Amino acid sequence: MVESIMTYQILAIRSLKVESMKVYDALQTGTIEDARRAVSMIVGRDTACLDEAGVTKAAVETVAENTSDGVIAPMIALAVGGPFLGFLYKAVNTMDSMIGYKNDRYLLFGRTAAKLDDVVNYLPARISAYLMIAAAYLAGRDFDGTRALSVYRRDRRKHASPNSAHTEAVCAGALGVRLAGDASYFGKIVKKPYIGDDVRPVEISDIRRANRLLYVTAFLCEALLLMLLIVAYAVVAGCW
Repeated sequence: MVESIMTYQILAIRSLKVESMKVYDALQTGTIEDARRAVSMIVGRDTACLDEAGVTKAAVETVAENTSDGVIAPMIALAVGGPFLGFLYKAVNTMDSMIGYKNDRYLLFGRTAAKLDDVVNYLPARISAYLMIAAAYLAGRDFDGTRALSVYRRDRRKHASPNSAHTEAVCAGALGVRLAGDASYFGKIVKKPYIGDDVRPVEISDIRRANRLLYVTAFLCEALLLMLLIVAYAVVAGCW
């Protein structure tokens, strides 16, 4: 029972969907101020001046990036080392989210947190990307798996972090939209390259699509981990 509660706290899949869909609902039925306020809860960038497309893009990017470090990476950690390793991973990831900034206030301490997060997410980010590519082929006609793979190969390194652009590139390719680009942080514009191709403009329903891609990716990861655990158990038990 305790382990079940701990596992629920570690995985962010439901909270990620709930919070991103608050942005979707605000864009559909509320005001742009409501949408900006909702998206400010899940992104680190300045949101006060974002238009509808900017808010939508920010929400999609958050779902895409956190598919890796909020869902797939914790699932892998839990499968390998149980709740203890899961919480250890979550601590590293949370520390990076809170203080891993390249500014004067957090430069020394934050740099350590960011580097540690880069190390522990190196393999999970790449595993997540390939699982998401597979999900793009399986999730329905709204997604293009072939383009997801192509954009991933081209754009996966277009980020200051060695890991952050992997699932973002896949999602951009799968949806046929262009993500990333310049953004404001703490009142300063940060130059970033675009990820993906501008096949069509980003639209509000892309938030729902990004969540569908998240859930299919998580299902594939769970199925893969279960299969590996069964094989490992069979080997240890001497069945093979």
